[in-house]
Amino acid sequence: MGVSEVSLQVVDEAKWLDLGACRGLDASIFYPDDEESAVSAKSVCESCRVRVECLEYALANREKAGVWGGATERDRRRIVRQRRKTA
Repeated sequence: MGVSEVSLQVVDEAKWLDLGACRGLDASIFYPDDEESAVSAKSVCESCRVRVECLEYALANREKAGVWGGATERDRRRIVRQRRKTA
């Protein structure tokens, strides 16, 4: 990946981050202690217009913690496994 491609990726990332329904909310909501506590974060994500971009970012960057695109770490591991099976 060339320098210009990396720059474009950073710009695209900044755009979707600015559009997230989570923008301005307390970040601790998105880093719950357990799956049950993730309900609040997931409800914010349900109505988010950049949910898919957020989830794909987390999957591509192997985010280990938090709720991204409406998916907890456990949910993301499940998605990765399912994608490997269908690939």
